[in-house]
Amino acid sequence: MTLELAVRLAEIILGFAIFQQSLEFMRGLAAEKTLGLIRACLAILLMLGLQPLLVESALLVTALIFVTRYQGPYNGGSDTMTLLVLLCLWLSHLAPTRYWQEIALGYLALQLMLSYFQSGWVKVINAQWRSGVALQQVFALSAYPVSERVRLWAQRPQVLWVMSWGIIIFELIFPLALLNQTILIIALVIAALFHLVNACLFGLNRFFWIWPAAYPVIIWFQARVAEVF
Repeated sequence: MTLELAVRLAEIILGFAIFQQSLEFMRGLAAEKTLGLIRACLAILLMLGLQPLLVESALLVTALIFVTRYQGPYNGGSDTMTLLVLLCLWLSHLAPTRYWQEIALGYLALQLMLSYFQSGWVKVINAQWRSGVALQQVFALSAYPVSERVRLWAQRPQVLWVMSWGIIIFELIFPLALLNQTILIIALVIAALFHLVNACLFGLNRFFWIWPAAYPVIIWFQARVAEVF
């Protein structure tokens, strides 16, 4: 995958993710509705590939307004990842040379890799995750509006123990996927399915769209690293 194609695909997915996020704000107060509408229009332009540098500059401004207004990311990790992807793509357009383009996109790829590894590390040093209790609590006590059928999974401790360790091991070994592009693509498919399951069970739909926005970049990065080594 070429750098240009990776950027274009990332912008399409990012645009869709921002468009979806913007719709949520259109149900809020007047100020949020206005900003949401502006971001939705900008997201459409981004998906179409029209003046990406200017569009991403405007999106960064609106993102900073939201960060200031809410004294931090509005929706935690998904908004942080949105800002990271947006900033790195913006820097890739702003970069004066190919070298600095690759630095900006390489940083995004490494941050994506670390987002999975760090999540696995936090879990493996937590006794409740190692025992499966943490996942039991997620299903039993989740603040998200899940169905009673989903909450019944909390009564299957052995299954949840296996699921806990499956998640931990996958996240910890994710960096090894960079050794081979086929393995990387398989790992990204598994990761995307993981985000999809979370979206379906717990309504975490923002995570499903924004993390894959960085997938084209990490696929390009792996190929670029393979060329060097």
